[in-house]
Amino acid sequence: MRLRLCIAIVIALMASLISVPAGAEVQHPRQEWMRASTAGLFLHWGMFTAPKHLNCEEWERDVTGGGWTPDYWVDEARKLGASYIVLATFHSRLGYARPWPSKIPGSCATKRDLLGELVKAGKAKGVQIILYMTDDPQWHSEQGVQTLNSKAYSDYKGQQVDLTTRDGFGRYSYDLFFEVMENYADLSGFWIDNDNAYWEQNRLYEQIREKRPTWLLSNNNEDTPIMDTVSNEQKTGMIPSYDYPQAAFTPMPRLTEACYKLPNTGDWWYTGGTHEVDTRLNTGRYITNAGSSMKSLMAETPMLNGKMPPQQEAFNNLMASWVPPIKESLTGTEGGGYLYGGMQPGFWNDGAHGVITINPKTKKQYVHVVTRPRTDYVRLRDNGYRVNSVSDLRTGERMRFTQSGGYLTILGVKNWDTYDTVFKVDTSGQQFFHSGVKATASSSRDGFPASNLTDGSFEKYWDSNAQQPVSITLDLGRRKESTYLAINQRESSPTHARVSFGRPEDSTRIKDYKVYASNDNRRWDLVRSGAMASARGTQFIDIGEQNSRYLKLEVLNTWGGPQAPRFFKELQIDEIKVAHGYQRSWGTDLPLEAESWRNDRDGRAHTGWCEGCSGGAQVTGLGGGARNSVEYRDVSVAADGTYRLQVDHTSSAATSLSVSVNGAAPTDFAVAADRPDAPSSTAVVASLKAGKNTVKLYSKAARGPAVDRIAVSPLPAESYVPKTTLTVEPHGLQWVGPGQQSVKVTAKLRLDAEDQLDQVKLVPTAPAGWTIQGDPATAALMRIGQELTGSWTLTSPAGTDISTVTAPVTASFQVLGRAKQVSSSVPVRIRPADRVFVREAEDSVNKIGNAGLTGCGPCSGGEKVRNIGGSPDAFVLFENVTVDAARQYTLYVDFTVNGPRSYFVSVNGGAPVEVKTDGVGNNTPYTTTLPVTLNAGANTIKLFNDKDGAPDLDRISLGLG
Repeated sequence: MRLRLCIAIVIALMASLISVPAGAEVQHPRQEWMRASTAGLFLHWGMFTAPKHLNCEEWERDVTGGGWTPDYWVDEARKLGASYIVLATFHSRLGYARPWPSKIPGSCATKRDLLGELVKAGKAKGVQIILYMTDDPQWHSEQGVQTLNSKAYSDYKGQQVDLTTRDGFGRYSYDLFFEVMENYADLSGFWIDNDNAYWEQNRLYEQIREKRPTWLLSNNNEDTPIMDTVSNEQKTGMIPSYDYPQAAFTPMPRLTEACYKLPNTGDWWYTGGTHEVDTRLNTGRYITNAGSSMKSLMAETPMLNGKMPPQQEAFNNLMASWVPPIKESLTGTEGGGYLYGGMQPGFWNDGAHGVITINPKTKKQYVHVVTRPRTDYVRLRDNGYRVNSVSDLRTGERMRFTQSGGYLTILGVKNWDTYDTVFKVDTSGQQFFHSGVKATASSSRDGFPASNLTDGSFEKYWDSNAQQPVSITLDLGRRKESTYLAINQRESSPTHARVSFGRPEDSTRIKDYKVYASNDNRRWDLVRSGAMASARGTQFIDIGEQNSRYLKLEVLNTWGGPQAPRFFKELQIDEIKVAHGYQRSWGTDLPLEAESWRNDRDGRAHTGWCEGCSGGAQVTGLGGGARNSVEYRDVSVAADGTYRLQVDHTSSAATSLSVSVNGAAPTDFAVAADRPDAPSSTAVVASLKAGKNTVKLYSKAARGPAVDRIAVSPLPAESYVPKTTLTVEPHGLQWVGPGQQSVKVTAKLRLDAEDQLDQVKLVPTAPAGWTIQGDPATAALMRIGQELTGSWTLTSPAGTDISTVTAPVTASFQVLGRAKQVSSSVPVRIRPADRVFVREAEDSVNKIGNAGLTGCGPCSGGEKVRNIGGSPDAFVLFENVTVDAARQYTLYVDFTVNGPRSYFVSVNGGAPVEVKTDGVGNNTPYTTTLPVTLNAGANTIKLFNDKDGAPDLDRISLGLG
């Protein structure tokens, strides 16, 4: 599979909206079989499958001689629970091999009808077959032989056609589409690796629709309107690593695939090596994709004879026994927490993580615990569902559970599955949500009004028109009770900052917010503020017990940063619901409730009502010292050790709380002002002994917080570091002149996880002999979404040129008593003597529009800018290119390219000059030059190509040529 992303057209495609592009069919009967499926098997196979063949006839001979059989592939797919196979042989890196007899010359074609045999075998066993087609001719001579025969195809067409060009290859492959459609009626569609302009100009897709209306069309990485499926290729970098949907950018009900390799390493095709398959990673992907209505398109690397390498076959065999016991939670289900309803997926208690699947017909929900908690219970938001029963789907065991404060807690879990513990949850549906709520907003994009927020349809949404801050006012019609907001944001972006195939992506979800209440829509009371996690699925804001007609949600900012222009300041919300109560079960209590009769309450400490608290109550009256306290007499653990002790508390004013374990000296911590009827949490470290322990809570302040509950669990793994984003500028290798130099460094640390950092310090380390001006940036504590920034000036020693140095910037902090740190560096190097200016393309002072950064080991700074060109939005603009004198200079452009491509270069906004380049391999730096005339002082140099893709850019420099 070609690892190249064409210009992303990341657009929401909903059939019921006036904004849907012409030709888009988001839902269609031909898609039904794939919507009902869980997975597909992606097979990359061709002439260059090891042992590599450079001759088509020899490849076919050895395939047949090796015993290839289509039934083996179909059976392996069924082991995986796959409903379809995508066959990738007409692939740019596999010799453009066609496994069917063809009358159209131009590349490898077999005499044996391997494709026809596979289609027939799949039909007999209920497995659909889809054919991969590439648009890309650039790898035609990668192996030292020409795999595209332009002369043969030109003779066939009666006109000269160069298959090594995109237009020529488009003509050739266009003919192949029609040959396949004519000869293989039982094929199920095409999986297309990006678009070709010739196809689009000649209405290829529309003709496929007309000729084969039941066939599916999938497109790699792009959201193309006429396609049925958006395939998301090989996404990594998420936390946890298996949660593939975190990297997806297309909201339901658009049909989406998660396309990924099962082998941990190596190419997408078999190269002769044996590569491990990470069972934990890939079972997790399988489940979390199902929990977001995404199809797991799993790529395996069949050998020449079609057999899977042993470790891949072993994974298939494991899946054949592991999936069937939980099949009902995966087949005919949709992702829960989205437009189909369901409880909240994501991070749960004590390190747990999982997803929800829901059967739209039976309304049964399935809680998939992919990462188990460090305790024996699972606690997640119930989204207003009244739970009747819970059972372990694998064992049938009925589970104890309790509901209160917006949470379902499944208790006493002993039988944890290694990869996915599944609980079947029967409910009576959602309750306690207001109807008839009307919404208005301070800003809306045309066609996406605020009324879409409360219309009951997740397929119509509100768009903020890129305004921040922005507010949404909810009118309940009259004064009513309200307890929380349930918000479904548009799943049109990944949930964390990342670079995908060289393009920057970021979350468009709400970060900092405030909620106000009013009875007259004029005078507003602030009722809650905070930061919302960048997470998929329904998110909740508990607002205590309000009695008002109007509620206003003010969104101060979103998680997306300016490094990803496509996502910056964007905000779209499908639905907002207003709740007026929480589900409450009776007979089973959540362990360690403060109000439990098992606890001692001394002095003024007493039980008070709190609907938003677990159990519906809390202990108040703390304050004035240890004489007013609540004491747990039986906090039991299995072994002596250090534990994580979480205290859920409420308070309307800033105060403090003290925790004493077994009569020892107390641990004191600050409690921020919030609400007296909506809990927040603080975790501390506690030393406990095996068996029973006492935990006493009180406040030394005159008026202390109330306590809802405590929870005890083992500490996270020693290696655990909360997710943070550390941004250091300048980014990229810094080139400086001779003599003493100063470099200004700024840094920003953001906490992205719902943890607490203590004793936070942000500071650079000066290279030997350098000095630092500026103090460390510090914070006593940080919560989710909060930022710490600092700025410093680093100065080299006087009287000497700098050597190659690196200035690391380190953020250090405490997490539950453990010292942790993250860091990033600023490398500095003296520019070559024959250059008067050098700057990396990836330098943070440049503007790159919708282009993006990517690693490049041979490049000068280890990075380059990729995806330049193809539109006016993808460019590299070098500002403040400073020279001493007005004159002509030689501009050196360092780049990588695979095949002929061009830059256009504009100096100070002047007429662009085309710079043609050529090369082999996108990992080999080349240099080209052109004369430029610059002004004394600051200049601008822009490299772009508005129409076609340009080379990747490493750096530019200026010489006195």
